[in-house]
Formats: sequence, C-alpha cells, structure tokens
Amino acid sequence: MNTPFTYEFGYAWPIGWLPAIPLLVFGGLAALACWRGWRSWITAVSGVVAVWAAVALIFVHGIFRINLPMELPTERFMAAGGGEVVDVGAGSGRAGIGLLLARPALRLTAVDIYEGFWGIEGNTPERFMVNARIAGVADRARAQVGDARAIPLAASAYDGVISAYAIDHLRRDEIPVALSEVTRILKPGGEFLLAVVNVDRWVLFTSPAIAHHPRADPQRWRTVLEAAGLEILEQGTTPGSLHFLTRKPTSGGDS
Repeated sequence: MNTPFTYEFGYAWPIGWLPAIPLLVFGGLAALACWRGWRSWITAVSGVVAVWAAVALIFVHGIFRINLPMELPTERFMAAGGGEVVDVGAGSGRAGIGLLLARPALRLTAVDIYEGFWGIEGNTPERFMVNARIAGVADRARAQVGDARAIPLAASAYDGVISAYAIDHLRRDEIPVALSEVTRILKPGGEFLLAVVNVDRWVLFTSPAIAHHPRADPQRWRTVLEAAGLEILEQGTTPGSLHFLTRKPTSGGDS
C-alpha cells in the first residue's frame, strides 16, 4: 500500500508538511482552551485554524499527491502503451515513475540537471532510481544528467516526452530553448505532455509554500508551444496544475 512515506521523493518539508505546524499548535491550543474553560472565541478561532491545517494536509497528500507518483492528467498521452519516452526535468521521479506505472510497456530515460535546489533535497539520478525500484519499474528506467536547454539525446529518436513542473521553473527566455529541444528529440508524430504549476484556488487554500508561483497563463504557453513547432491536442487543468498534450507534426516538424 502506498503512503506519503513509501517513496523517497525528497521534497523540502515546507512543501509537504508545513500545515502540520498550525495543526499541532492551534489544535493543541483549542484543546487546552476547551479544557481550561477559556473564552469561547479562543477555542473557536484555534479550532478553525486547526481544521484548515488538517484539510490542507489532506489536500496536499490526497489530491496533489506530493509524495506519491503523479497520476497522468490525461489518458490520451502515449495511449498506445509502448515506446521510448524522455522525462525532461525528471527530478526524483514523480512524473516519470507515474508514467511507467500507467504504461507498463514503456521505457523511460530521465534527464535532469541534478544540481542546485529545485524543492528536492538530495536531487540525484540515484534518488530517481531508488524510487523506480520502490515502484518496481527500475528495469524500464534509466536516469542521467542533462540540461533541458541542451538535452544530450539524439534527434528524432523518441516516441514521447513528459515534463512536469520543471520547464516552467526556467527563465522566460530559456523556456523556448527547452521546448525546441523537446521538439528536436521527438520522432515525427511523437507526443509531448507538459504540466506546469498553476496557482489556483486549491493552491491558495492549501499550500503557501507553492503559492509564490505566478498564475499560469494558458495563452502564453500555447504560443510558446506552437512556436516550438508543436501541435496542441489538448489543454486542461487539474488541482494546482495546467497541462498541454501536444504532438510533433509528421511532416515539416524536424529541427
């Protein structure tokens, strides 16, 4: 059974557990106020904060699933089931491992710069492979160091690419470069699934640690994806996320 403690994704504690602090503090204060017979407003306010914190924790781990493999936001991606896929900005493996679990015939190459701090502590290829072994998919995965702005893989060689909450962390002028690299490594007709952080009401309610991200602009993302030579097949949202399913054209799309 998977729990928030099954995998070793390594997200910094404020991302996954910050609401636990007000839950303990204000839950304890509410209990103490009730026991000692303090003024009712103290009990009420403390109780409201504690309830919010409990709900926020449920959302972070039950809806956002921050410590579990990512569920695909669309069943259309790589629906045929097989092929070679690249996870760009793979990190510790939430997206790539989620994809491997959903598509048991796929093989995946995880590529990440694996330096600096992107919310994951101890972000290394070895951590990715540890999580792949926990999920039972290590025989279909490999992880290597590589920059999204210069992906060290062959052109027109891959059936699909996935990138979740990585390319949107690049500087604005670097995003088109990374998307052009995605197009370059895709086979004609290959699919690209992009997910970016979207600060919606779910994020604002549950996770102050993520709410510093700018609100995602769907039209801007459509523009840069199309400029990279990708055809948009689907646009959608899930809590905290905006995604695009795209395809490299079968003709005139090689770069």
